[in-house]
Amino acid sequence: MRKWIGLDVGGTTIKGAAVLEDGSIVYKEERPTESEQGTPHMLDRMAQFVRDLAKSAGWSFDDVAGVGVGVPAFIDFATGFVERAVNIGWYDVALVDELKKRLGDNIPVAIENDANAAGLGETWAGGGKGFDDALFVTLGTGVGGGILVDGKIVHGSNGMAGEIGHITIDPNGRLCNCGRIGCLETISSATGIVAAAQERIAGEATTLKEEEILSTRIVFEHAERGDRVAQEVVAYAIDRLGFALANIGCTLNPQVIVVGGGVAAAGETLLNQLKDAFARYALPRVTAGTAITLAELGNDAGVIGAALLQVRN
Repeated sequence: MRKWIGLDVGGTTIKGAAVLEDGSIVYKEERPTESEQGTPHMLDRMAQFVRDLAKSAGWSFDDVAGVGVGVPAFIDFATGFVERAVNIGWYDVALVDELKKRLGDNIPVAIENDANAAGLGETWAGGGKGFDDALFVTLGTGVGGGILVDGKIVHGSNGMAGEIGHITIDPNGRLCNCGRIGCLETISSATGIVAAAQERIAGEATTLKEEEILSTRIVFEHAERGDRVAQEVVAYAIDRLGFALANIGCTLNPQVIVVGGGVAAAGETLLNQLKDAFARYALPRVTAGTAITLAELGNDAGVIGAALLQVRN
C-alpha cells in the first residue's frame, strides 16, 4: 500500500500526518505555524516536518509516494502558486516549487484549498465514504465548501468553486467580511449565530442574558432547554443553510452533503433540522437522492485529504 504525507496549514498550527492509501493514519503531529517569522522560515519548517513525519511513521523517505498540502488560500492550480493566504501572510508563494527545492525534485507535491482537502478526506474515509458526487460544508468562523464530482475536486474557472459561504441569502442583512451584504456565513456560521443572538438579547426576555460570553454551543444548549429566542436564532440559521444547500442540491444533485466544522458539534439537533429545511426547499427527487451526514474525521479530515490529493486527482 502506497505511503503519503499530508499537511494542513492553519493560522496558528500546522497539522501533519503519515497516511496510507486507504486513509488510515500511521502517525500524526501538530506544530506551531510560526508565520510571523516569515515565509522562508515556514517553508523550511514544513519541509522538515514532512521528513520528520515519515521518520516517526517508521518509513524511509524514499518510500513516500507524494506530499499534499492544504492551505487556507486562493490557489493557481496551473502553476502551484498560492496567490493569497491572509491568515499566514502569504502572497504569490510558489509553494509547489519551493517545497520540491527542499524535498527533492523526485517527490511529487500537490496543493489544495484546505476546505477542499477536508472534503476529500471525508469522502475517502469519513462521513461521505463511498460517495463520488459530494458537497462538503464546514461551519466554523465562516462557511466553507468543497465540491467533488466523480471523486475529483471541482475548482471552477479560477479556483473559486465551493465558496458557498458567500452566496447572498439576505440582501438586507449584515455586512460580511468579504464586503458584501447578507452572505450565508453572516447567518449560519458560528460568528453569524452568535451575532444574531446578541442582537436579540437586548430587547427580549431570554436565558441567554445569564451568559457572560456567548458561543454557538451555548446558544444551542439554551435552545434545547426551551429558550424561545435561542430556538428562533438556531432555527433561522439552519433554515437559511438548508435553503442554500437545497439550491446547490438542485444544481449539482450530489449523492451526499457532509457537514463539518465547529457548529456541526450540535450533532443530531443540527442534522435533523437541516434535513427538514433541505426537504422544504429542494425538489422531492433531489431530496430523495441526497444523503445529509455529519463529518466524522474532525481535525484529521484535512491531513487525510491533503495526503491523498494525488490519489484522487
